[in-house]
Amino acid sequence: MSAKCENCKSRARAEQKPNSFSARLWRWHTLWCPEWKAYQKELAGKSKEK
Repeated sequence: MSAKCENCKSRARAEQKPNSFSARLWRWHTLWCPEWKAYQKELAGKSKEK
């Protein structure tokens, strides 16, 4: 599975300006986003493999 979160423009903007309104909105979004949860699970699986 290739998660869209890795290349997400909103995520990139939030990382560039972590105190902005859009960053706060993006962090709130990650609390319920199923795509983000799947991406985090995928990353955890990759780190266990190494």
